[in-house]
Amino acid sequence: MTRRTDRAAGAAGAAGVLPAVVLAVAILLAWTWGAGRLGAVLLPAPSAVVRALGELAATGDLWPAIGATGGVAAQGALLAVVVALPLAWLIVHSRPAAAALEPYLAASQAIPAVAIAPLLVLWFGYGPGTTALLAALLVFFPIVITTALGLRGLDPEVLAAARVDGAGTWRLLRHIETPLALPQFLAGLRAGVALAMTGAVVGEFVIGGRGLGQLLESQRTRNDTAGLFATLVVLTLTSMTAYAIVRLLEQRAARMTER
Repeated sequence: MTRRTDRAAGAAGAAGVLPAVVLAVAILLAWTWGAGRLGAVLLPAPSAVVRALGELAATGDLWPAIGATGGVAAQGALLAVVVALPLAWLIVHSRPAAAALEPYLAASQAIPAVAIAPLLVLWFGYGPGTTALLAALLVFFPIVITTALGLRGLDPEVLAAARVDGAGTWRLLRHIETPLALPQFLAGLRAGVALAMTGAVVGEFVIGGRGLGQLLESQRTRNDTAGLFATLVVLTLTSMTAYAIVRLLEQRAARMTER
């Protein structure tokens, strides 16, 4: 029985991966076809991008750039979490705070990150800290919204029963609200980690740094299209890795909540 279950799970996993593999093959075929007609300047062939990726790794610049951009993105995400979680709790538990803050939270999303960056430089100067702050501004909104939705979606009867048993605000937050709203918070963080990478790269374009954003800028200046594609591939893989890690944590939290 166990072997049948394992086989069924394996078959289901393979079936889930197959569409992504088919799509990847189709993209590579279309890419190769387009590269042959547009030329290497506009669209380098996949083989040229692989060679550029190998050359980039051989120079020793790749891993420090990944570490710089990833580190700034992680700092931005952490800063966003520290600010967003208490604010989400306040919005849920205080109607005046919700009425006062929610319109401004929504309005903050209308300002492009590129427009904010020069202002942050004026206030805080150049450096990775300013870039991390820019990344935090992008991550902040989805975490606030999803966490607030998670807290608002809790069963009122469960909360009422806990209060009857003598649970105060702190115990309620620690033992009920936090575990039950954790999947929603992680869903917001999952969306946020990709935005953090975007904020870090945009910040490196405008503010400067030693990460993937500056690598892209130098490749653009040299008209190194294959190098640009190679760096974009690295950036995509880095974001996908962070996304997958948070997704695994989210699934684990959801299973714990269901028990």
